[in-house]
Amino acid sequence: MGSLLDRILEWENIQRAMKRVCANKGSSGVDGMKVDELSLYMSDHWKEIEQAIRERRYKPQPVERVEIPKENGGVRKLGIPTVVDRTIQQAIAQVLSPIFEKQFSENSYGFRPGRNCEQAIVKLLEYFNDGSIWIVDIDLEKFFDTVPQDRLMSIINRTIHDGDTESLIRKYLQAGVMVKGEYEETLTGTPQGGNLSPLLSNIMLNELDKELEARGLKFTRYADDCVIVVGSSAAAKRVMYSITDWIERKLGLKVNAEKTCITKPTKLKYLGFGFWKDKEGNWRARPHEKSVTKFKRKLKQLCCRRWSVDMDYRLKKLNEVIRGWINYFALSDMKYAMQCVDEHLRTMMRVIIWKQWKVPSKRKWGLLKLGVPEWLANKTSQWGDHYIFVASKSCLKRAVSKEILTRRGLVSCLDYYMNQHALKLNRTAGCRTACPVV
Repeated sequence: MGSLLDRILEWENIQRAMKRVCANKGSSGVDGMKVDELSLYMSDHWKEIEQAIRERRYKPQPVERVEIPKENGGVRKLGIPTVVDRTIQQAIAQVLSPIFEKQFSENSYGFRPGRNCEQAIVKLLEYFNDGSIWIVDIDLEKFFDTVPQDRLMSIINRTIHDGDTESLIRKYLQAGVMVKGEYEETLTGTPQGGNLSPLLSNIMLNELDKELEARGLKFTRYADDCVIVVGSSAAAKRVMYSITDWIERKLGLKVNAEKTCITKPTKLKYLGFGFWKDKEGNWRARPHEKSVTKFKRKLKQLCCRRWSVDMDYRLKKLNEVIRGWINYFALSDMKYAMQCVDEHLRTMMRVIIWKQWKVPSKRKWGLLKLGVPEWLANKTSQWGDHYIFVASKSCLKRAVSKEILTRRGLVSCLDYYMNQHALKLNRTAGCRTACPVV
């Protein structure tokens, strides 16, 4: 069987890791190497890389710091390793994941095989419908940047007992980061963006899961997003203060006192979802209003009239966003929201078409081709660049109908949602928390 490091460095395992890295694509690291250059480079240099790792001489390159704007005005700091280091991290994760997976909680849903956000939401609805509606929403402040590396390595050591593998993991934790061309040490944290970081975060927070289970508490956790549900306000206060104290003392993590709170389902935003109670008194899920607003904003960006791309490419990008967003929220209730988004999206598409036609003669030609009577086409074509008015109040609205846009290739948000929602319900048949269409 060989040592743990032998299994990590097996060429077959490395090849699987390379395929995963290439499939994920992603940006170059500090060395500028692209994923399509990885295969040739590894074929030429793997033997010397492997030897350096075995002799503990291998030194990972620093990660490239990228800052992603957040909704609240802050930034999320991501670290992009080089493609070679991403491959080695992925190879480590492929071997260690099955080992640690056996220890992980049933209530942990993030970055695990066969688990997803949808399952976390279904479990949370189960708790709510059982009467536990007081929520302790735990917010860990800058979790990925503040993980105590010594504590993390101590937890890892309890399971794998392999000095060579542990040494390699620590080197990745302490590889450093390049910020605007300047090197900075990383003596705490596990850079968000690396292939190994999701597994390391679950290993660290599994300690919290075990503590919550030992206390008999109901909870769901997705990565560092953890909510605990209890039956009363007094219990929620007691749990919030005691768990906050335990996290800071035992794990060395910082709990954000401003964002950690006690709330009810109607005020909770969890993994992009909001919650409401139907007429029968059952708790249900739907996309949070902030999630819907963000979705609309993205569609609006792709429908910008100043974006000079051909219609096929624009439709391709729109359809990618629509399918991706709806697939994520498909189990929840959002029929009315999708109707509204659909109507507004079709209006924006009519504006784009009207602008592309540009001059009255071309606009008349376009309207006639769509079956508009000549007298009406003559009148409408002279309305000029009053885009929204023409798109929503004129014969253009009837001419460029939903059917026309569908034939042109635009995915209907409502139709796609209804189809995906039905598929999700079939998969969750028999689950009393599944959400029927309303």
